[in-house]
This record gives sequence, C-alpha cells and structure tokens, in this order.
Amino acid sequence: MIIRLTLLSTIFVSICACEGDGVGESAPASEMALVTGRSAISLSPAEASSIGRKIWVNECAGTVAGLTSWNQGEYFASLGIGHFIWYHSGRRGPFEESFPPLIRFMKAKGVSGIPAWITPTTKCPWTSREEFLAASNSPRMKELRGFLHRTIPSQTAFILQRLEGALPKMLAQVPSSQRGLVKGRFYAVASTAGGKYALMDYVNFKGEGTNPNERYKGQGWGMLQVLQGMQGKPQGVAAVREFSASAERTLARRVANAPKDESQWLPGWKNRSRSYANWKP
Repeated sequence: MIIRLTLLSTIFVSICACEGDGVGESAPASEMALVTGRSAISLSPAEASSIGRKIWVNECAGTVAGLTSWNQGEYFASLGIGHFIWYHSGRRGPFEESFPPLIRFMKAKGVSGIPAWITPTTKCPWTSREEFLAASNSPRMKELRGFLHRTIPSQTAFILQRLEGALPKMLAQVPSSQRGLVKGRFYAVASTAGGKYALMDYVNFKGEGTNPNERYKGQGWGMLQVLQGMQGKPQGVAAVREFSASAERTLARRVANAPKDESQWLPGWKNRSRSYANWKP
C-alpha cells in the first residue's frame, strides 16, 4: 500500500543559537530557508524554532557542549540536537544510525561548513567513550561542535523529514485492518503544535518502531507501538495527551522487557513523554 504525503512544505526556521542559558547570535541566513519535501504536516517559523529548541533541551540540556556526547555504557557517539547516532568501524549495534543520513541530508540541501573530514560514509573516528572524552578539546572535536551549533535549523528540518517518511513505513508493517486507525491517530496528534512536537521528538528519540532489530521479547518501543497503544480515537489536545500516556506505557514496557537493567533511564523518559501533554512554546 503506497501512501503519498501531500502539501509541499517549505520551512523557514529561525532558531537562536544558545550556549547554556545565554543567547548568542542567530543561525546564519543560509541556514534559514529549508525545503523539506512533501509533507502533510506544516510548521510555522515559530513552531519550527520552538520544536528545535525543545528537542535540543531534551537531548543536550540546551548546551553547546551537549552537542557532542558519548553516554556512559554506550558504544557510539551521540551528536547534535537529536543525539544522532554515529558508529565507529569496530562495532555497530541494533539501533538505526542517524548521523550519516544527517550529513547526506545536509549535502543534498547545500548546507555549507560541513567539516572536510566528514562524509556520509565516514565512520566515527573515536572508538571508545574514554577516547572521545579525551579528545573533547581537540581541534577536530571543536570543529565538529561548532558545525553542529551553526546548523541547528538544518537538524530540525532533518528530523521533520524523518517524520515525513515515518507514516508510510509504519502503515506498511500493520495489517490493512489497522491502517486507518494508525493513520487517524497520527494525524489527530499532528493537528496541534504540541502534537507536532510530540511526533517529531518521539520519532527522533525512539524511532519509527519499524526496525525488527529494535525489539525486546518481540515488542518494540517506537512511534508505531505508541500509536497502536493509544486508547480510542481522541482528537486535538486530547489526542496529544493520550499519545503522551501511551508513550509512557510503551517505554515502561521496554524497561520491563530489557535484557539488562534500563531502569535508570525510565524517570527521564517519563518526564520527556509527559512534556508532550504539557507543551509550551
């Protein structure tokens, strides 16, 4: 079943570049106008700015330093406002790698200033968290951090593009009898600014839910599973609240099914899920 997303959406993103609690210069003008393709979800400039900033806060506490991270216990770097995964050549994992597609997206859009040593096929040059942290003030890391700081609008557009492609992928994986329900819930959530934030943040946070490798005990935790776990057919703000509640239930189930203890992450995940129902621009 082919689902065509309609309504050509050109987003003019205006996100201030912040460092800690201070406000710095705005992103360069060349990064302001971004055509993100055909979408059934349109964002106003104010919505795009607010959503990009909120995702940055969720993943990086809104700090420049947080744009280059390697979390304790993980074997990959997490970069940019979406903590896009970047694997090194020595090890890959079950999670979908998102930093190389981000670079591919930026190149296609003509974004300037991509470090010369980074291409869509480049592997992460650091192979451990210790090595990554030791290089935190190296010229290469500073260049990477500055690049990610300058291109926050492009990263926001990339997350929207991922959301644009999520619905066809999700509908292809559910029985035809469920497609109308999943599609209806998706658009019900997307009908408000808070819902757009919820969908963009969650698809970046935990994926579409279509990757068969992202399962514990056969159960996923992506956006598809959240939509399937919603109760009834709520609309508008009520749909966003139910998406928020379903996300919390879905993530709690992931922790219960996990082969290793992930309980330390659950409080933060719950707070993030609850932010969808409490959206404030």
